Amino acid sequence: MRIVLPSGTPAEIDTSVQQPSMGLVIAPDIFGLRPLFDDLVAHLAAQWKMAVIAVEPFPGHSLSDDVNERFSAMASLDDDAHLRDLSEAADALGVDRVGLMGFCMGGMYCFKSARSDRFAKISSFYGMIYVPQGWASSSQGEPLQYLYAGHPERVLAIIGAQDPYTPPDHVRELFESGVTVCEYPNAVHGFAHDASRPAYREHDAQDAFARSYEWLLAE
Repeated sequence: MRIVLPSGTPAEIDTSVQQPSMGLVIAPDIFGLRPLFDDLVAHLAAQWKMAVIAVEPFPGHSLSDDVNERFSAMASLDDDAHLRDLSEAADALGVDRVGLMGFCMGGMYCFKSARSDRFAKISSFYGMIYVPQGWASSSQGEPLQYLYAGHPERVLAIIGAQDPYTPPDHVRELFESGVTVCEYPNAVHGFAHDASRPAYREHDAQDAFARSYEWLLAE
């Protein structure tokens, strides 16, 4: 079901599970809310017995599916505004304990969200460890800075070893920050959350989601 957060940002929510084990906020990839994430919200709510919500990352923008157009829009995003939306989404779930999961740019915002006390556990799928060239702006802070200022011990990073957005030297810095890193040797960017993509690796995807589930529920 679509709702609108107090900020005016759209979100997809499923709170149909009775007595959910916890809440889960999802930060989508650069293509934002769409049927893929509507389905993921419903699937995880049913399978994981959680209250689940996914947040539109580009509220107020009219963007096409052209990835270059969306890349160009990244510099216009404001960390404080997007992290506020993720926190408002957590509040909308109506449960005390809430985790966060994100993919690609949403995974990057998982790292940034570690500065907040709101999320008990965080699972970042192939999030950028440094803001990519062309995305940087005065409203975009570096993920590692947020991690060092917050709770890196709450974060699980799912990484594809062949992902150009997360090269080995960046991953090393991520590990040194206190984040728990789970690396898949043959995986590239976007290998887990969209089965229609050429990068998708079924076995690795299943393992990554299973590890995320265990991480989110662990005290």
